[in-house]
Amino acid sequence: MNLSLLNPEIQQYISQNLHSDSTALVLKGITFEDVSTLELVEQIEAKSKSEKKLPTWFKLDQIYYPNKLNIEQTSSEVTANYKSQLIGGKTLIDLTGGFGVDCYYFSKKFEQVTYCEVNPELQKIVKHNFEILNIQNVSILNQDGIGYLKDQSARYDWIYVDPSRRHEQKGKVFFLKDCLPNIPEHLSVLWSRSKQIMIKTSPLLDITSGIGELQYVKSIHVLAVNNEVKELLWILEYGFTAPVKIYTANLKTHSTENFDFYLDQESETVVDYSEPLQYLYEPNSAILKSGGFNTLVSNFNVKKLHKHSHLYTSTVQTDFPGRKFIIEKSLPYNKKKIKDLQITKANITTRNFPDTVADLRKIFKIKDGGSHYLFFTTNPKNEKIVIICTKVP
Repeated sequence: MNLSLLNPEIQQYISQNLHSDSTALVLKGITFEDVSTLELVEQIEAKSKSEKKLPTWFKLDQIYYPNKLNIEQTSSEVTANYKSQLIGGKTLIDLTGGFGVDCYYFSKKFEQVTYCEVNPELQKIVKHNFEILNIQNVSILNQDGIGYLKDQSARYDWIYVDPSRRHEQKGKVFFLKDCLPNIPEHLSVLWSRSKQIMIKTSPLLDITSGIGELQYVKSIHVLAVNNEVKELLWILEYGFTAPVKIYTANLKTHSTENFDFYLDQESETVVDYSEPLQYLYEPNSAILKSGGFNTLVSNFNVKKLHKHSHLYTSTVQTDFPGRKFIIEKSLPYNKKKIKDLQITKANITTRNFPDTVADLRKIFKIKDGGSHYLFFTTNPKNEKIVIICTKVP
């Protein structure tokens, strides 16, 4: 840490340049004693990324920021707050502390929190920031979390861990064994220190594979913010053997869409299929990730268009967790008939359809936007169709 970055005149410069072009600042050069141009630009970029993601940090003076990659990888305040509402108790240990956003919210629900972070620079930054944030019940350690558990005998009400992709692992990660720390490999150590574990993973992780890699999975939370899936939360309870419950939450600006189901119900639910009726529904992204496609039918009294389309319909409007539309017209996928509609501007979605949105825009010369929504999909008879809709007011 370079504490000179906290000098009032430098802090003022950072605040004044939050929306400046970083490359232009570097080329121009910055003339402050004891502070390099690179250090300043790093603070500007990281603070800028925190404005919406971490408003509590952003609005305070004297907050020190790590590089922007750490900010990109950290939990947002809205997801950290969600996690903190799921658990509580006297003690929690965070094995992969990072920038400390999750720990900050856990500190409001636990009497004592232990933060472990192997990166010494990041640990110092968090220690400084927690003093500014007036957080006094978090012990901040520059330690490898798994190693710390092995070296001492304390037990905790909860263990929290956010494994990251291994540096040598290329591309997308679908398995916990490909992350650091390797949670499946260290489960015996974790169980020796707590009977309750929360694991945060990337939304790319395969749910079925994750259940297979872990033990005693009690529930999984699929968490989306404004219809973008941000993380999966795995709740493990020692000895738990009942069916796994899946919770989905789409955290929107002024409301939250919730839907939950038991995993074994999904395969047992009988699904009714139908041609498009009066209303069309598209599940939010959290539900699409969860795989709870069949249970939606029974819970919301809707019918499915096709096994693989994941679009739903009804004659009476229902409070469906996702986008809701009024169907104006449904017709077979026929290029001439669609061109005859003379639609020049519309929002296009494809579900279980061979062509991409880009291809369809090119074929029919339809620009993006407007009040109409076109769904190119497949009906129960395996026929390609297009549904023309407007949003439910």
